[in-house]
Amino acid sequence: MIPRKIEDIIRIRLFKGKAILLFGARQVGKTTLVKNLAKISHKKVLHLNGDEPDIRELLGSISSSQLKNYIGNNELVVIDEAQRIQNIGITLKLITDNYPEIQVIATGSSSLDIANSAKEPLTGRKFEYTLYPFSFQELVNNHGLLEEKRQLEQRLIYGSYPEIVQNPNESEELLNLISDSYLYKDLLLIETIKRPKLLAKLLKALALQIGNEVSYNELSQLVGADKGTVEKYIDLLEQTFVVFTLPSFSRNVRNELKKSKKIYFYDTGIRNSIIGNFNPVHSRTDIGALWENYLIADRIKKAEYGKIRTNFYFWRTTQQQEIDLIEETDGKLAAFEFKWNEKAKAKFPKTFSGNYPGAKFGVITRQNYETFLT
Repeated sequence: MIPRKIEDIIRIRLFKGKAILLFGARQVGKTTLVKNLAKISHKKVLHLNGDEPDIRELLGSISSSQLKNYIGNNELVVIDEAQRIQNIGITLKLITDNYPEIQVIATGSSSLDIANSAKEPLTGRKFEYTLYPFSFQELVNNHGLLEEKRQLEQRLIYGSYPEIVQNPNESEELLNLISDSYLYKDLLLIETIKRPKLLAKLLKALALQIGNEVSYNELSQLVGADKGTVEKYIDLLEQTFVVFTLPSFSRNVRNELKKSKKIYFYDTGIRNSIIGNFNPVHSRTDIGALWENYLIADRIKKAEYGKIRTNFYFWRTTQQQEIDLIEETDGKLAAFEFKWNEKAKAKFPKTFSGNYPGAKFGVITRQNYETFLT
């Protein structure tokens, strides 16, 4: 097992009288992580799975006394796919309030129901974490920096899902299985997703536009749906950890784009699976966008695992001046340009530097990306 960055963080939170919520897409390793935590805790464990109908029925409406009878003498209760259980927030609250000596860990492959029904009842009673596909830092810690840098092109094409990393010779087949499983399983269980073919068309459209500004009006015309439906589906894709949105940065400059956004995938392998393109790096026309997606996604993992409160943006003006990534941390700005070809020149617009004089600037290439991601 490749150690996960947040395992030690979660471990020290165990048995502190609070529920632990662990979010993340299917197949990113949540169950493996929780099983390892349970093993090293040396506690008696009750493991429940919200994908099972009888578990959903049992935990959807249960009293505190019934819970105690069901838990028995177990000290650690693990509930996988908890987002599928109705009123799961109330159930978790009952355990936490009435039996503080019992540690409950709930995992969810979407933040939909568990977030909506858990946040209010669990205010002040939970620690919340997100698990992603392997980060660059996690893989470096396991393989070493030299070996992981050798795997860069493999990561760009096939991504960093645990099963892909551990079975590189079966990457394409496994990625297609994972893509079908996690992209559709949770979403198609949601009543508001009534058009699975539309979802597939939208995902492909987004996958082909990484690195570009996204227009919901253009997307709606492209996939044949109204703008409201497109917005709703993209929001659901965010909540199931398929994609994330990068808004535009705007403070001082009159001609800055204020409401634009870009959409990226948490895993480049999943993105390539959606468009059916596993061609090697040297024969791709989208390598610049792929490189950009990979670096931004991994930078978000770094901030999340390090509990660094950072806001992420891109910057662009109506005159087409652009910066790939803007980070705002503790009120300070850092601007980054990403170049796959290290010989390509990167110029930071004077409009930006003049209006934000305290900002730091950096160009990230294959020669220095490890310092950006570790």
